[in-house]
Amino acid sequence: MPDSHRKTRAAIAAAAAVALVATAGPAVAAEHADTIIEGRLSDSTNYRFVVPADWNGTVFVDLDFAGGSASAAQRALIDRGYAYGGTTRNVTGWQLDAAVDNQIEALDAFTAAVREPDRAIAMGSSMGGMIAAATGELRPDRIDGVLAACGGLSGTVSQWNQKLDTVFVLSRLLDPEGVLPVEDVPADIEGARSAWLTRLAAAQQTPEGHARIALAAAIGQLPAWSQAIADPDPHDADGYQAAWYGALAGDPLPYIGQAMSSRRTSTIVFGGMPSWNTGIDYAEQLHKASPESRRVVSALYDAAGLSLDDDLAAVNAGERIEADADAVERFAASYQFTGRISVPTVTLNNVGDQISTVAQQQEYEERVTQAGNASLLRQTYVASAGHCNFTAAETVAAAQLLLDRLDSGRWGSANAVQMNRAAAALDLGDTRFLGFHPDRFNR
Repeated sequence: MPDSHRKTRAAIAAAAAVALVATAGPAVAAEHADTIIEGRLSDSTNYRFVVPADWNGTVFVDLDFAGGSASAAQRALIDRGYAYGGTTRNVTGWQLDAAVDNQIEALDAFTAAVREPDRAIAMGSSMGGMIAAATGELRPDRIDGVLAACGGLSGTVSQWNQKLDTVFVLSRLLDPEGVLPVEDVPADIEGARSAWLTRLAAAQQTPEGHARIALAAAIGQLPAWSQAIADPDPHDADGYQAAWYGALAGDPLPYIGQAMSSRRTSTIVFGGMPSWNTGIDYAEQLHKASPESRRVVSALYDAAGLSLDDDLAAVNAGERIEADADAVERFAASYQFTGRISVPTVTLNNVGDQISTVAQQQEYEERVTQAGNASLLRQTYVASAGHCNFTAAETVAAAQLLLDRLDSGRWGSANAVQMNRAAAALDLGDTRFLGFHPDRFNR
């Protein structure tokens, strides 16, 4: 975006912020001792900041703050003297680069209404985690640190290639007639989601379906955790598969549902199919899966009396999906992470996240390391299932790890024992940090 356009957007936002703080601020301050700064950015995105009376000079900027009330973790940070605010994703959606621009424009509005912060931290969850990491990578001139929670940090293109693999394998083995959508998701997204859930529920009733669901889950690197079955024993193939099924289709916010809704959205927004599986050998993709996953798949195929080699051959024989090259370029620009970080960055992930699969964190770590920036990154993990399933204690402890690094110039311990101790001292809920290193991202 040209500098002149950035300055114009910032000026509009700043004027709106000054007007709003004069009208809305006093009424809110009387009730909560907070000042509220809110308005609209130049693209009509809402922004909102809460500034405590004892503001300490640090502000957190979050993609999803302006759309609702503060969470328990956000409120805890505000109560500790930090300003917290940000925007919404309602206008930008999968246009992640535009959302990054909005974070900076919102920060400009905050600065105009209050003052230049001593420190600005990009923070967010899910897509907000991607935006936080991208903002830190692209705008280190304005951002001093990053806390990226449960974001797809392999980047846009790679994570959706991985999701394509999962759905493609399921389609070839459970829907060989090709009735259910894989790439061309119809406008009736709920209908597509329901049809897939029905097909998967039926498959889950048979040994053959168990095996084939497990194969797709292993290739797509779904977590073998569900809200009903946490951390199953990989020697219990049926329990492991049941946890996979929970992540895929059985839990709230199932993987297959998001694979339908976001696939349609991204294809429309970027003007074509931004994912592909041309040239992919699915036998090789299974070989890249974890040893535990491969053992479970093999055991289930044996129990079902199916040939794993025959099913892999059937998947490989399927007509492949080609990407629209221009759509891929636009999707990658929207943002594919480079690892060229220059500010301290903390990631927070729960190992049973069915939407932002945890193997993506390995890809992010590898890119940061290859770029020579490993000393700026600390990754933390929580033992829970579900998308972005953290307690307030866990979120604030991760934020405190980053804040301590910014204060001292040195990292404190990010091991599970120390993180649990720090989180427990906050008295904000349970704490479940664990020592963990994700499987190698295979796409």
